[in-house]
Amino acid sequence: MGIFEPIAKLGPAWVFFINLACVIVGGLMITGIIVAVLRKVLTKSEKIDNAIVAFIVNAVKVICIIILLTIVLQLFGVSMTTIVAVLGAAGAAIALALKDSLANVAGGIMIIITHPFKQGDLISVGENRGYVESIDLFLTKLRTFDRRTVSIPNGLINTSVVYNESDREIRRVDCRYSIAYEADVAKAIDTLKKVCAESEFIVSDPPPIIGAGPYGDNGITIECLAYCKTEDYWNAGYDLNKRVKDAFAEEGIEIPYPHMDVTVKNSLSKKFNSTCKG
Repeated sequence: MGIFEPIAKLGPAWVFFINLACVIVGGLMITGIIVAVLRKVLTKSEKIDNAIVAFIVNAVKVICIIILLTIVLQLFGVSMTTIVAVLGAAGAAIALALKDSLANVAGGIMIIITHPFKQGDLISVGENRGYVESIDLFLTKLRTFDRRTVSIPNGLINTSVVYNESDREIRRVDCRYSIAYEADVAKAIDTLKKVCAESEFIVSDPPPIIGAGPYGDNGITIECLAYCKTEDYWNAGYDLNKRVKDAFAEEGIEIPYPHMDVTVKNSLSKKFNSTCKG
């Protein structure tokens, strides 16, 4: 007597409940085995990061549970045709009610297909910026620089511009330094070239781009566009700022600060003096 026969043909109640328990326990065990094997196989691949592995494993787990529920319904005498019809109607209603959630699932699938980032990458999505901690069915979680967790719907990521700041081995550090108008611009540029060459974080290929930039209220800006390894991005900027301050001081290159020159005309000065004498 098969376990998929209607409940009326299964005999005593205890036989039915034994069959039901066997199906549920067996289904959960098989689901666990499938998930464990799938996770082990995917983890061995170096091309698939942990976030994608978790996404695929969770999707397979949901599919297995849906199949198990279908088998349980068959035990209660529900025909496959009825199950398909109910699932179709329920699916349409659920799709209408949960269209935003389904958009997030679709966004997660697109993230897997296009692979714009992986776990551990530093990305920017709109105003949110942080390291990718996980990619789930509905959400992608970021860890911000101040150690907060930001959960972004996958649907939003799929329709937004995403900046991946960890995708390249080399990044450019943009630094701008203001010097007084009286300072020697050529000397300042040479000093910056020397500083970049001595910095342990700045790479020589591609070479840094250094030149005179915009004119400000108090001085002229010297732009230093240097390259470093992605993991050294922050250290490179801090190191350059310190070295440039010391180098400019050693070379006598003045770093300007806001100040105001006041000129008093002679006529106004004489009028002021005569008023004071009177």
